[in-house]
Amino acid sequence: MEIKEPGINPKKYLLVLAITCAVFLTGFLASNYLNDAKINSIQDTENQISLDILSSEAQYQLLEQSSCDIVTGSILTDELNTLADKLSYAESQEGFNSADVKSLKENYSLLEIKDYLLMQQIYQKCNASPTSILYFYSNKGDCPDCTDQGYVLTALRQEYPELRVYAFDYNLGLGAVNTLITLYHIPSVLPALVMNGRVYDGFQNIDQIKAALPALALQATTSSSSSSTNK
Repeated sequence: MEIKEPGINPKKYLLVLAITCAVFLTGFLASNYLNDAKINSIQDTENQISLDILSSEAQYQLLEQSSCDIVTGSILTDELNTLADKLSYAESQEGFNSADVKSLKENYSLLEIKDYLLMQQIYQKCNASPTSILYFYSNKGDCPDCTDQGYVLTALRQEYPELRVYAFDYNLGLGAVNTLITLYHIPSVLPALVMNGRVYDGFQNIDQIKAALPALALQATTSSSSSSTNK
């Protein structure tokens, strides 16, 4: 008996082709939507940081003319911390090597340097002890201790609200940051901290940082006395 080969069903193949195209198109549209959402998020962050920088620059001009009673408090600390959080968010969304993130980081680094220079003037003008740290790190995967160092500095910043931590990407390539690296002879082995004009290379724990910045203990004592007086 002769066995006939089953014939080709064009409708079946057309249906498979239609389903395949639909799946591909859905994935393509979803990918575009997510990319557009990510870009819009980064742009919103960049626009907000630009406004924050303009606001902070105006505050700098005002603070330079202020008396010590006003400027010895926590100046622009919240603004800097807010900008740092926004930059961290942008890095997590776009990646460390993104051109948008690099632009944000450059603007933030310049703002940090401006704040650092202003605080140095205030320390001299008001005869105050410095409570600031310059922190140099790397995102290239060549600094295994940088993440832990960041956690330590964040914990200290929460314990001492007036502590100012200025974080700089060693490999950013920004002229002003490179000048800081040259002035303080920052080594290429990171992390590195500058406290009271002295460079500390390698990971520094909380106790080591407190020992290098005795003004922190003085601030804590002063804050406790003020709180007791106000009760």
